[in-house]
Amino acid sequence: MRRFADLFTRLDRSTGTGDKRAALVAYFRDAPPADAAWALWLLSGGKIGGSRARIASSGELRAWIAEESATPSWLVDDSYDAVGDLAETLALLLDDPATPAPDLPLHAWIEQRLLPVANADAASRREVVVAAWRSLPFAERFLFNKLLTGALRVGVSRGLVQQALAEASGVDIALIAQRMLGEWTPSAAFLQRLTSREAQPGDAASPYPFFLASPLESEPDALGPIAEWLLEWKWDGIRLQLIRRAGDIALWSRGEERLDGRFPEIEAALATLPRDAVLDGELLGWRDGEAPLPFTALQTRIQRRKPGAKTLADTPVRVLAYDLLELDGDDLRAHPLEARRALLEDLLDRHGDPRIAVSPRVEAATWADAAGLRAGSRARGVEGLMLKRRAAPYQNGRKRGDWWKWKIDPLTIDAVLLYAQAGHGRRSTLYTDYTFGLWDGDALVPVAKAYSGLDDREILKLDAWIRAHTTERFGPVRAVAHHHVFELGFEAVNRSARHKSGIAVRFPRILRWRHDKPMQEADRLETLQALAR
Repeated sequence: MRRFADLFTRLDRSTGTGDKRAALVAYFRDAPPADAAWALWLLSGGKIGGSRARIASSGELRAWIAEESATPSWLVDDSYDAVGDLAETLALLLDDPATPAPDLPLHAWIEQRLLPVANADAASRREVVVAAWRSLPFAERFLFNKLLTGALRVGVSRGLVQQALAEASGVDIALIAQRMLGEWTPSAAFLQRLTSREAQPGDAASPYPFFLASPLESEPDALGPIAEWLLEWKWDGIRLQLIRRAGDIALWSRGEERLDGRFPEIEAALATLPRDAVLDGELLGWRDGEAPLPFTALQTRIQRRKPGAKTLADTPVRVLAYDLLELDGDDLRAHPLEARRALLEDLLDRHGDPRIAVSPRVEAATWADAAGLRAGSRARGVEGLMLKRRAAPYQNGRKRGDWWKWKIDPLTIDAVLLYAQAGHGRRSTLYTDYTFGLWDGDALVPVAKAYSGLDDREILKLDAWIRAHTTERFGPVRAVAHHHVFELGFEAVNRSARHKSGIAVRFPRILRWRHDKPMQEADRLETLQALAR
């Protein structure tokens, strides 16, 4: 634990990427494999036991520290509000032990102390947690609390952690990133497989790291001649890699989830490809002769691991493939997009199954012509255009310059602030998560939540106003006086029986604070309903 606590402290205090990477490399080179595997898991965003293992809730931790430190509950809560981080608050409310316990490895703390009591009765869980508090010095106690709260944020990305492991092990980062996709369990054996230069079990069903597009922030003319670019529609579906290798069939989402069984019609089509291949594309709800179905239609499918006949009939799906990453075992990612695309079109033309089709090219002679086509995106059920350099290789992650998404301008409404809640991380002491409503008759009905779009100055100003104009409290949520109007942007509107308003908006965010508009002039619910698909 001490070694990982030292790493955590160095990462937390460093602002330089190079220093963070050097600290990670040193740790991976020196740490025992089982500890290094858990460090990799935690620093890559994993939590102890995943989402189903309950060690302690926030309320339990606050109650236990109040009892152990003889601190009134109200003072614990006030301390938490002042500090802004629960793990740090818990660590500060107890003194260091006079004689620290012998150092226990990180993997032993997790596998021998915490996981055995996960989901056990409160007394068993409390005993383990309090014993750790009483035996660990501050830095290790703080880290231990971070493990409990699942808030191990120290300014390192998953990519940076993978870079460090690649440097420490001498294994290509692309192979490490590929093997880390999907579900895995931290262990010394997994770390050995991850950093092996030999082919490993499971490699045949592993996807490649996805290449991600960047938002186009300037006019497309700045990209050069349009002839150097391939244009496609920006589909609003589920990004997938489809893998067929030596009889193995696998579907992987960009969220690193294997989707076997959820889309059996796509798996059946993939199994009949004339050659082994790895395809990159978009899964869409789609009925013959129609535009793509709204994204919400796919949500009914993604939640069913074994969809029945009615589900399959109600929401038919297809994949529009736009890239070919591997063919008959040959990695094509370094080839130019134009060459990969030609092989993809030939493969799917010979396949002839409409359930896996090529994403059509969008033909435009000039950027002005492309802009005209983009303007009609919403009527087509798409989000805009994708711009891909014809000579570009298929890269790993979000590398700017070769893939751009030129999305249409968002739909907008003017809505009234109704509720506010404190944020997370560095914003945990500020009210930065907001709920907005529209007029339905004489009442305001909640329609969207948003937490991005304001600058730091506006956040501070609004936070002070919220504190001074709170009308009710519901746990961490404050209801506020109805006064402020904000312009919200979003990508789409869909009917939804799950929401009180009957409407669900996609990707809401704050565009601006409408100081010029009184709340009586905010939009009405029927305005939003008219936009719904």
